[in-house]
Amino acid sequence: MIIGIGTDVCDIRRIAQTLQRRGDRFTERILGPAEMQIFYSRRERAPARGLRFVATRFSAKEAFSKAIGLGIRSPMTWRSCEVLNAPGGKPYIQLSGELKTWFDARGWSAHVTLTDETDYAASFVVVEASPTASGPP
Repeated sequence: MIIGIGTDVCDIRRIAQTLQRRGDRFTERILGPAEMQIFYSRRERAPARGLRFVATRFSAKEAFSKAIGLGIRSPMTWRSCEVLNAPGGKPYIQLSGELKTWFDARGWSAHVTLTDETDYAASFVVVEASPTASGPP
């Protein structure tokens, strides 16, 4: 059963302006520990790759927060929701802390896809409950 669907489109130029103004303080607020390592690695190879990484993660977290119906408020925090990639490249959501406890108690799972092109990053998240889930909605 589908619990929620979230989508988000992010203007990469806006993320670039924010990074110029705030530097790594912005990425440290938005990205979790595993994402930060990937960001630094990509930015080192090519600044544009680092920028696109931040934009796609920002967009995916916004979409996830919409799909679970909370927005960015407790227990949903930027850093407790990481968007990583499986070895084959498929993106997935990894939760931690209170958000993980809250999400798991409901028996939910999340599916995410993301893309970027020139000036925009976009993402789509579907959150579903297993047919046997009995946690609170």
